[in-house]
Amino acid sequence: MKSLYNDKEATNYKTDLDLRVYTSRLLGQDSSLVLHGGGNTSVKSTATNLFGEEEDILYVKGSGWDLATIEAEGFAPVKMDMLLKMAELKELNDPDMVKYQRLAMTNPSAPNPSVEAILHAIIPFKFVDHTHTDAVVTITNTEGGEEKIKELYGDKVLIIPYIMPGFVLAKLIYDMTRDIDWNELEGMVLMNHGLFTFNDDAKKSYEKTIELVDKAEKYLADKGAVLDIKEQSPHADLLELAQIRNEISTLKGHATLSILNDSKEAVNFSKQNIEQIATQGPLTPDHVIRTKRIPAILGEDFKSDLANYILDYEQYFQNNKTDETLLNPAPNFAILKGNGTLSFGKNAKEANIIKDINDHTFEAILKAEKLGGYKALSAANIFEVEYWSLEQAKLKKGGSAPEFNGKVALVTGGASGIGLAIAKMLNAKGCAVVVLDVNPEVQNIFNKADMIGIKCDLTSSEDIKNAVSIAVKNFGGIDIVVSNAGIFTPSENLDSLSDDNWEKSMNINLTAHQKLIKETAPFLKLGIDSAIVMVASKNFPAPGKGAAAYSVAKAGQTQLARIAALELGEFGVRVNTLHPHAVFDTAIWTDEVLANRAKAYGMSVEEYKTNNVLKTEIKSDNVAELVCAMAGKAFAKTTGSQVAIDGGSDRII
Repeated sequence: MKSLYNDKEATNYKTDLDLRVYTSRLLGQDSSLVLHGGGNTSVKSTATNLFGEEEDILYVKGSGWDLATIEAEGFAPVKMDMLLKMAELKELNDPDMVKYQRLAMTNPSAPNPSVEAILHAIIPFKFVDHTHTDAVVTITNTEGGEEKIKELYGDKVLIIPYIMPGFVLAKLIYDMTRDIDWNELEGMVLMNHGLFTFNDDAKKSYEKTIELVDKAEKYLADKGAVLDIKEQSPHADLLELAQIRNEISTLKGHATLSILNDSKEAVNFSKQNIEQIATQGPLTPDHVIRTKRIPAILGEDFKSDLANYILDYEQYFQNNKTDETLLNPAPNFAILKGNGTLSFGKNAKEANIIKDINDHTFEAILKAEKLGGYKALSAANIFEVEYWSLEQAKLKKGGSAPEFNGKVALVTGGASGIGLAIAKMLNAKGCAVVVLDVNPEVQNIFNKADMIGIKCDLTSSEDIKNAVSIAVKNFGGIDIVVSNAGIFTPSENLDSLSDDNWEKSMNINLTAHQKLIKETAPFLKLGIDSAIVMVASKNFPAPGKGAAAYSVAKAGQTQLARIAALELGEFGVRVNTLHPHAVFDTAIWTDEVLANRAKAYGMSVEEYKTNNVLKTEIKSDNVAELVCAMAGKAFAKTTGSQVAIDGGSDRII
């Protein structure tokens, strides 16, 4: 491991807090040191209060902030004298600790201080860095881990036996260090937890972390605790993935995303003796809040395996509870024997966090096995953190979930116009969205965890199958299909209608929709409150001259939707159609085209755009709103319907 500290860049940071932000981000950008909000840092400084008095202040990472992206406002300013007095108390429960730490803050709008604020305060150095480094924790989580840490670091680090984070940990270290010379120490190793380093200089504290972690990484390598993973060949069945996701959603009581990890590392892990090595517990106890203590292990009969997991979790709860309330017992991740792993979440962010934690944990477990055997904390220790009131409070924050949270939509023709508006609105309402378009730019427009763009020729069954595979592997299934893609193929009249014009319209405006339904229907049958929304055209009920190929194809598309509603209804899949008309904020309606069309009717552009009963302009977002209604609760009891969105047109323009 190499230091990322840049002396020239560091000169840009003038204050103690600015420098603290800089080195915190250096730690946070390395996922082998901290993951998704893990770890915490602090700096001791002074501030002038309202009365002109200087006060000693501990700026410590606030709850909810991530070291990789932390800003100055992410640090809670807490009065040092209060924290030091709290360390002298014999007992202090965690809710009271949080309350009094907050009372000691000099800025009431700052986030809650880390639960380890008291511990940071009693370490007598200006800068304190705390990480959950993979390498060190891997060594602590082996048979004889403490002896191995002593072998590695000698008496240069203080070894702290595992104890619950919070006041009890701070109190233990306070008592252990009363008579020590802190200057003799390079750091502290908290067994099964992580590493602390400290110094009055920000660079030295940060680089001491790098030095100690580098030693741990070399120790693992010297002991042969390295991985040599050959390319693995996963064979996960897509329909089974959708079935598993459906069952997990039922067990959790809400739509749940399921991310397949079929990397060579994950597949390799799934082929190990997972019943033994994967069921001992997480790498560090704080991971349990995300992952639960152990995964479900799924073989040929996944329903039976999940049912047994529920029973085992409930027994784990009964064995360790005092007066806690049982959490939902469904697993947060699963291992597919021989085929990788699945991570479950109410949204893509949550599922990906679990996936990231698992990636680091699997590597650590396999290295620990080579070092003498992986050994996690006891179930009782893990339970204590999983049901810790302070951690549970973090998960309960936030308002009600968006309507489509945990659901998966596939939208065609989404690189522009109506399709683009639909995809964005579904996502804004909580949906994970896979967007298809023949325009390759779709891959750049939609390129984040919960929105994936795929270049797809919808006249190709193979292209559609590939898109469906990506959707199922990335999110677990398909709940909503918005069949929107189409082209307008005008002709002067039937006499001049070319065969190419006709066939192109039929292929894209009709056959492509049939192919899409064919490939997605098996997954929609396994979806959550599944729905197909056909975006057709007002040209079906009210065709106009010069649009024979388009109007006939749209009539066929509408009839296709009617039949799909009849055939898929018994599986709970709703199919409804909307007919937009005169939606002018799309790519085909350039300023020039609009001006020409308006002139042909003797109107201004504004008159032309609002030439309907309601005298209102129909925009792409208006269509998107209706699509969301059809896919959601408003149309929960409706199928086979058709709705026009046209402002009440009485004629076709």
